[in-house]
Amino acid sequence: MKLHQFFAAVAVILSLVSGNSFAQSDKVAKQAEIRKATQTALDKFFKADPSLKAAVAKAPGYAVFTTAGISFLVGGAGGKGMAHNNKTKKDTFMSMAQASAGVQLGLSEAETLIVFNSPEGLDNFINKGWVGGLGGSVQAGAKGDSAGQAAGQATGALTYTLTKNGLKVGIAAEGSKFWKDEDLN
Repeated sequence: MKLHQFFAAVAVILSLVSGNSFAQSDKVAKQAEIRKATQTALDKFFKADPSLKAAVAKAPGYAVFTTAGISFLVGGAGGKGMAHNNKTKKDTFMSMAQASAGVQLGLSEAETLIVFNSPEGLDNFINKGWVGGLGGSVQAGAKGDSAGQAAGQATGALTYTLTKNGLKVGIAAEGSKFWKDEDLN
């Protein structure tokens, strides 16, 4: 093998190995960013309602998502987050999307906390994805000073929403979809 062929082969191998390591470090950085956002959101929820800390600790698991969206008659929002299994301590990184239609107007960022009442509910949420029910919303808040709660999800979970900033006012049919983020798991 000629010397230049050897160096070319080494260069190709190094680029493949380094490309994979860059992708891996990017994945780890994104996971760390989501974990940090999750802890920040939990701290805000616990400050807004201190009883949530005990509820989250006793639950089989919980999920936290940070979302941003806009609405004018029809609306949409999306975000990232993670589900945490309190028994196994495993984190599953997930994405979510929300769509709505109705008499509504707004631009907002929000944090959502889902506290699961059963291991089966948590497992179904993580492994099958989850489509949230229809409902309405009237939320207003700046600097995280407003919170709302929705109960009775089909999975046996309680959902809490804390506005980060902005204003969202209206009556609308809303649906949410949650799924595993395969790029981060």
